[in-house]
Amino acid sequence: MTAATPSLSAQDALVAIMIAASFSDERMRTAELVTIQQIVNHLPVFAGYDADRIREVSRTVFDLMEVEDGLDALFGLVREALPERLNETAYAMACDVLAADGTLREVELRFLQEMRHELAIDRLHAAAIEWGARARHMRLAG
Repeated sequence: MTAATPSLSAQDALVAIMIAASFSDERMRTAELVTIQQIVNHLPVFAGYDADRIREVSRTVFDLMEVEDGLDALFGLVREALPERLNETAYAMACDVLAADGTLREVELRFLQEMRHELAIDRLHAAAIEWGARARHMRLAG
């Protein structure tokens, strides 16, 4: 890690994962951004978190995505900052963000696959988390 790449708190790491998930298709949709804000505002893991940090963490993620192997570097920062017991929490948040707009694109599915690998998330647990995200984000029409 360089001086240009700041270390992350565990809460920052969760935000970074959600931002990276949203940006995985190179377009951050309003529904995804609203979901990130709602997650930060309501989940107990973010108790005491300064929501103004979202902007700074976002810049870090965007800067990393502009360099070769930036996603690998991001996952390295996340692994360093996030207690292993929160890996599935991070995956659940990423799934909720990606499900928020009602469409999962191929590049987003690849992001989730990479995340499962990088954070050593069991495939069966991942499937249950994905199913839950899908169920939470169903719409009445369509």
